[in-house]
Amino acid sequence: MKRISILLAAATSFAVPACSSDSTNPGNEPQPDAGVTGDEWDQLLGQREVDFNAALRIAALRLTGDLPTMEEITRVASAPEEGKRAEYEAIVRDYLERPSFARQIFYFWRDTFKMGENTELDRAPAFAAQLSVENRSYLELFTATENTCPTFDEGAATFTPANCPGNAPTAGVLTDPGAMKHFFGNFAFRRVAWVQETFDCAKFPIEISETPTDVGGASPYIGVWPFQSISGLATGRVDFLDVSAVVCANCHQSINHIAPLFANFDQNGVYQNQIAVPTPLDGAPLAQRTDYLPEGEGTAWRFGVPAPDLPSLGAAIAADPDVAKCGVARVWNWALGKTDIVDTLQEVPVETIQTQLDQFIANGHKMKDLIFAVYTSDDFVKF
Repeated sequence: MKRISILLAAATSFAVPACSSDSTNPGNEPQPDAGVTGDEWDQLLGQREVDFNAALRIAALRLTGDLPTMEEITRVASAPEEGKRAEYEAIVRDYLERPSFARQIFYFWRDTFKMGENTELDRAPAFAAQLSVENRSYLELFTATENTCPTFDEGAATFTPANCPGNAPTAGVLTDPGAMKHFFGNFAFRRVAWVQETFDCAKFPIEISETPTDVGGASPYIGVWPFQSISGLATGRVDFLDVSAVVCANCHQSINHIAPLFANFDQNGVYQNQIAVPTPLDGAPLAQRTDYLPEGEGTAWRFGVPAPDLPSLGAAIAADPDVAKCGVARVWNWALGKTDIVDTLQEVPVETIQTQLDQFIANGHKMKDLIFAVYTSDDFVKF
């Protein structure tokens, strides 16, 4: 039977191979068990059974890149029923200590960050992988001030610590020169989108008010920031307050409060002492701070969460509970073989990961412990 995932919304259909033809059920869809309470999806989930050997095959492939050995399969299969979980968990712990795990988690972070495969672009994935292998805090991705640009030797599966080149203030991968070069673009908006989608698992608009405001457009302004808190033509050269087609401020209320913090990195990812990103205006002139925000308006991660510089932005991101939730969800989707949360809308209901999320927070956001918790959870070992 194929794994029945609880990562999809209630509209998800569950594909299960049929044992026999049933004229009353021509599609051979799984039928709810009348003896199990709850709606039909709860009933289907309740039909799953623990299969540690099936889980072992998936865990081995994800965590080491290889199938489990016959000895590992036999250890689990021959253990008494009450001892199977302990054997399975011991093998998973062993996987997490192998050099092959370092390679696998490095590839995971390459995919997650959408960057890699040369020295410059591999530094941020290598740092995230090092945090995972060494069971350090996930929050160091945003707050670390030293050795955030390590190199990774794929053959030896070893990390060599190093500081990033340049003179930028350091805030984990947020100030990684390779990432800043890779996501270079007008107004530094691509850099903001990368941070938002990678670490908060959602596209803009992200700050939505329960009381939309009529600003004279075809649709209302749904932001939580004051409408005039970003620049229009009265203060800048681009009308982010335009309402003629769409209400641009719905997204730019947040984007414009973050982007100036990334604007000093030039096209090569080198930090400059002034804004170094272009605008889409004729001749591509460099952006000015008043293009983003009116005079006196400060930068911030979210409304009410000021971030005057990159280290304070990193601290604000680290303190955001949605960021921890996103980190757990990404590990969960990796384990369950799902695609990218943002790109393909493979979103994870918070109730699905609540146990692992609570443990992750209580345990200091340690990455290897999180991975172990996901790969040994009931939902991973049930089919």
